[in-house]
Amino acid sequence: MTTSNPSVLRDGLLAGKSAFITGGTSGINLGIACRFAQAGARVTILGRNPEKAQRAADEVRKFGPDVLALTADVRDYAALDAAIRTSVEKHGPIDILINGAAGNFPAPAVGISANGFKAVVDIDLLGTFNACRAAFEHLRKPGANVLSISATQGSVPTLAQVHACSAKAGVEMLTRVLALEWGPAGVRVNAIAPGGVEDTEGMRRLSGGSEESRKKGAETVPLKRFTTCAELAEVVLFLVSPAAAYIHGAVIPVDGGHAIAGFGTLPMGGG
Repeated sequence: MTTSNPSVLRDGLLAGKSAFITGGTSGINLGIACRFAQAGARVTILGRNPEKAQRAADEVRKFGPDVLALTADVRDYAALDAAIRTSVEKHGPIDILINGAAGNFPAPAVGISANGFKAVVDIDLLGTFNACRAAFEHLRKPGANVLSISATQGSVPTLAQVHACSAKAGVEMLTRVLALEWGPAGVRVNAIAPGGVEDTEGMRRLSGGSEESRKKGAETVPLKRFTTCAELAEVVLFLVSPAAAYIHGAVIPVDGGHAIAGFGTLPMGGG
């Protein structure tokens, strides 16, 4: 995992801050964890697989020493609540919560089972709510940030993505409602909606693992390329920084203009 270099954001931007990242063992969220560690934060990454979590923690430690790897399924509220409490014991009150746990696979509506639909909604939407709800009492108020990773599917109807579109639309509305409710406590709540992200499992699944498909997908993006985990991490770092102190209740697309171009036929979002 690499981080963006050079950065326009100052060194030590998150010094003394504590960040808790669900789905932090791979892809977009691992990139965010590495960038936060590089910026001086104490980082807790949460995943479902203990071995994968430890490998990810070793990667994050290349950028900063204060890293904690925990395991829990975000669909299991009790387990998630226990993990958050462990993080708070080690790293103190939570300054930044990143909701990144997600599941996805391409399937038309008639080709997905009720259980398959439910699994994606439970991981993406219920898991995001569970993390927010369990973390709220531990957020540093005022001054904390909650940021969720949505996708272009949250606003653009996309073929073979009825499950992800429904789940991410829910995540975006959850973001807005929590912004209304938690803003008075001084907690900022936002989301980003990436499009296609290079070198991620999401990209490999949704493009079918084909280089030709990936190149065709990139041609539908006005900027003619997909983003990277490092680029997304810079956007997230900005949004949780004092420079974004008045951005609240926003869902910010980071997709190279893909959504505004009206391309909803290719399932390119996800990390």
